[in-house]
Amino acid sequence: MNEETTERATKCGYVALVGEPNAGKSTLLNQCVGQKIAIVTPKAQTTRNRILGVCIEDKTQIVFVDTPGIFSAKEKFEQAMVSAAFSGAKDADIVLLIVDVNRGLRKNLENILEKISTLPARKILVLNKIDSMPRDQLLPLAEKIFAKAEFERSFMISALKGYGVEDVKKWLAEQLPVGHWLFPEDHLTDVPMRSLAAEITREKIFMRLNEELPYQMAVETESWDEKADGSIRISQVVYVRSEGHKKMVVGTGGQMLKAIGQSARRELEKLLDKKVHLFLFVKLTENWKDNPEFYNSIGLEYKK
Repeated sequence: MNEETTERATKCGYVALVGEPNAGKSTLLNQCVGQKIAIVTPKAQTTRNRILGVCIEDKTQIVFVDTPGIFSAKEKFEQAMVSAAFSGAKDADIVLLIVDVNRGLRKNLENILEKISTLPARKILVLNKIDSMPRDQLLPLAEKIFAKAEFERSFMISALKGYGVEDVKKWLAEQLPVGHWLFPEDHLTDVPMRSLAAEITREKIFMRLNEELPYQMAVETESWDEKADGSIRISQVVYVRSEGHKKMVVGTGGQMLKAIGQSARRELEKLLDKKVHLFLFVKLTENWKDNPEFYNSIGLEYKK
């Protein structure tokens, strides 16, 4: 293949986003894709499964794999999330380690560095939230992390504000291998719309309820009906593990559930550009975290 042919050729490859919970992986994914395909909250462990996002940069199709935050998992469900994170990274062409600069090089990050050092993929360090730390502290932090794994280079960004994100995309576009695009040009994600709708509702629950409850519940889209007038009727079930949790989600006189539904509906209408009729139901299911069908529905592997 001569130089002229190579310059005209398309490129394509997988880029895995890994890091601690709430490091900014999903925010970076949404920025790169140009649309919200992964929910984002200030709380850790928001992302539960692998999410694929597709970005076109010049003639390169960058296939991002957003993974759950990596942490010390004890319960089966948490272990499945961590397993999904490493599964999403092991076959990538390039791994981006996203680091929240405010946390520094703590024990959990050191564990992640040790694990990703065994991966064959090229590794890039991305320091995120740099707008919250003095510049003179960023370089020493990068040097400490560089000493722990074989990184090719580093980027300093603010995924939330978009600072430095274009630099990351352009570099990736140059580095990924020559090859045919794997997805149509207008393809943004592999997340089914029904699943994305459930995630949006789960995000609204995260934002409105206390720190513990969101981790004890799940949301499933039961039905999705497109009406003759172009509107969509969506029915979802919020699974909780106790009667107390159910009361919290419903709220006094149903006001909490109503507020969650209104917030989710507005975002869905903006995403779909259609009128949405959203109906939420709360169901007490103590063992939803031990249900293999639920794991399969969100793309996690159930291990006995």
